[in-house]
This record gives sequence, structure tokens and C-alpha cells, in this order.
Amino acid sequence: MNKRAEIVSEFTGNAGGPVHGVSFDGRHVWAATGDRLRCFDPETGAEAGSIDVPAHAGTAYDGTYLFQIADAVIHKVDPQTRKVVGTIPAPGAGMDSGLAWADGSLWVGQYRDGQIVQIDPDSGVVQRIIQTNRFVTGVTWVDGELWHGYSNDGDGGIARIDPANGNVLAVLDMPGISVSGLESDGADRFFVGGGNSGKVRTVRRG
Repeated sequence: MNKRAEIVSEFTGNAGGPVHGVSFDGRHVWAATGDRLRCFDPETGAEAGSIDVPAHAGTAYDGTYLFQIADAVIHKVDPQTRKVVGTIPAPGAGMDSGLAWADGSLWVGQYRDGQIVQIDPDSGVVQRIIQTNRFVTGVTWVDGELWHGYSNDGDGGIARIDPANGNVLAVLDMPGISVSGLESDGADRFFVGGGNSGKVRTVRRG
């Protein structure tokens, strides 16, 4: 069930500073870097633009809009106009970590509580809570599978869990690497935020 993650590439998501969250819009990887969202070509690492918006934790994309955790709220951002078009409360009131979009809901990681919280993207109302056995950083869904990043004292990785009960189904360990965000490309790759390293790594789903 546990195996070493296969890192296939890495690029700098925020030179000289931390990466707090990542998402993917089908073309570019978005990295939350504190005071802005920056987007990159995942093949070359070339920066393709940025949006000035508080970006303190997880990032998600619903096919049209970006959602970005900013302390105790989640901003809905139009990537075309680069403006915030909506705001909802974050369930952890400033203690949230990862963020994902799937099946019409936002899925919010809560680091210390080891939880993934499903919320309504329009109101922020909590719909359910999934308890895990690790500190949760990033969150992503792919092919009906729920995966989350984890990190503890500098050792991180990616775990697939049963969304019905939180049981661990598979683990991709990344020893010695901090994991701060997670997103699938919809196929066989994960984009993994590297915390204070400022890196985004591409990991084979396996």
C-alpha cells in the first residue's frame, strides 16, 4: 500500500518564498504564494501571469473560476478579469489548508484536525466531514478517487482515502519533502506544492 512517490519534474513556484497551495486549469498550474496567485507552464516552468489576491493556503478551479483560501475566507476569482467576484467563510476560520473542487462542492483540508470538509461553494455551509489519520495539506479528486497531501516534521506524501470513512487505501511517501498543496492533472500526474522550498513538483500518480 505504501510506496515511494516518483517525482518526474519540479519547477520554482515562488522563488525565495513558500508555496501554500496549487491548482490546475487544464493548461497552467496555479501556485498560491502569499500575496498573489502565479501561474506556470507545467512542462517548462515558465511563468505565464499572476493575480494580486491574498493566497495563504489551498487553491481550486471549477472550470471557470479559481477559489483561493485567504485566512478565514475563500475568495472566488475570475481569472479573466483577475478580480474577486465572491467570498464565503472558510470552515476552519483561518485554520484551513488544502482546497479542491469536485461534483459541485469545495473540499477543504484542515491540517491540525486531520479533516477534509465538503462545503457549498456559494454559501460555505458544511455538507460533511471526512476524518483522516494524518495532517491534511492539499486535497484533490481524480477518477472518483480522493487524495490528500500530508506533511509532518518535514516528511510528506500523498494518500488516497476512502471518502466514505477516511480509511487509507494507498500512500505515496515523499520523505524529507514538505507537502503544502496538491492537484491532479486529471490523468496520471499530481502537482505538489513544496512549502518553504518554493517548488512545485510533478509526481506520477502510479
